[in-house]
This record gives sequence, C-alpha cells and structure tokens, in this order.
Amino acid sequence: MPELPEVHNFKLYFDAAATGQTIGRVTVHDDYIIRNMPGPAFADALTGRTIVDSLRRGKYLFANLDNGHALLLHFGMTGDLNLYQEPEDRGKFERFALHFTDGNILGFDDPRKFARILYLQDRDAYIKEIKLGPDALDISLEDWLDAVTGRKATIKGLLLNQSILAGVGNLYADEICYRTRIHPAARACDLSEEQLSDIHAETIAVMTYGTENAPYYKDYPEDWFWHVWREEGKAGPNGVGEVKITKVAGRTTYYVEGWQS
Repeated sequence: MPELPEVHNFKLYFDAAATGQTIGRVTVHDDYIIRNMPGPAFADALTGRTIVDSLRRGKYLFANLDNGHALLLHFGMTGDLNLYQEPEDRGKFERFALHFTDGNILGFDDPRKFARILYLQDRDAYIKEIKLGPDALDISLEDWLDAVTGRKATIKGLLLNQSILAGVGNLYADEICYRTRIHPAARACDLSEEQLSDIHAETIAVMTYGTENAPYYKDYPEDWFWHVWREEGKAGPNGVGEVKITKVAGRTTYYVEGWQS
C-alpha cells in the first residue's frame, strides 16, 4: 500500500500534471471509489474548476481548487495516476478521469478499488474529523514523546496510529523498528526516553530518505529498505539473529530475533 514516501511521489506527479490546469469535464467509469457523492454529482462539482496546488498529509493527497474546496485522493492499495492524451493510452482499470482544457487527461486507475476519493468543501474540517495527526516528516520530538510516553500499546501499533503521526504504514514501521533494534511488540511504557527518541529520529530519517528518492510502489529498487533484510529465515546483521514473522497490532510483522529486543 502506498505510504508517505510513495504518496509524496504521487504528489510530484500530480503537481506536474495538474497544477494550474482547468478541468473541462470529468469522465466517471465507476463511482465505487467516490465515497461521498454519486458519480454525476462528482463530475459536476469538478467541471470548470482550476487546480491551484496540492497538500500531502501522511498518506492523503489533497488537490486544492480555486473555489476553496478540495479533491481528496487516498490511493488505497492499488491506486495510481496516469497522464495521457490519446484514448488508447487510457489505463485498463481507470475509474475516473479529469479532462483538462489543454487536452491532457489525468486518469485515476485502481484495479482493486480500495481507494477513497472525496470531494470536500472544507479540507481542514475533514482532517480534524478523521483525527489525522501531524505528518511523520514534521512531528517534533517533543510532540512524539508527549503522545507515546507511558502508553501500554506496542511501539509498532503507535507508529501505525495515524492520529499520532500520519504516513507510516506496515512496511516502514518494521523498518524503523529494525533500525533501532527495538522489537515491534515492545510496549512504549517499557521503553526508555532514549529508545523512544531513537524511534523518532529513525522515523524522520526513513521518511526523508524515502521522499528524496521518490519510490514508485510497484517497482522498488533492489536495495530499497526491506529488500535488504525482510525475508523469513534470513540471518540478521553480521550474522546475528534470524528474521522471523509474527503478528503485531493485527499486522504481519517482520523482525530479527536475537537482534531486536
């Protein structure tokens, strides 16, 4: 599933394709992923609007419109963007498309239809309504410690809690725990301030590296984080420990037994 770095990549693509563009019409092929209005109403609301800029917050991408409203793109597991001009270049699983007045078309593809698309009259009210926390790239150490110190929840569960920090998903949470040598099932109340601070530092480091290298989630490079170690039975760093699989916070979790504690 696209997480913060992957959605950052989508933002770069979206900004290059759509910023300053006026939507001449909208084609809706399947309105299942449009969660708060029927397809025809969605098309009417966007037609004639100009995309001013965008905001990424965690895994959410908001396209800000010239009337003060916003289009929310939440990519789910298989959402994707496709800019094209010719009909034959339309994606096989395109669910809707924005037809810009300059002749370009921006399609939203989603084979599994887990994406969430919303037309929002008040973006900030929506962010508050869903209790979306600070972006994982921006959260301060002070705010992180205030949010997690003394909590009985597992550290992985807290990393995945989007109301605490937005943008970290399953794969990156495992990577952060691996880098700090902290077991994903360790409870925050049992960790020292130094360990919690290390988690914060590695969260920022992993998210920064991820955004600077802008991964496409369907084609990670061979040396991308978990490709290096996330394989059951593989020896840990310098031959210490062995990669195991367990369940933490309801999610499949990889860790190195004998290396993380």
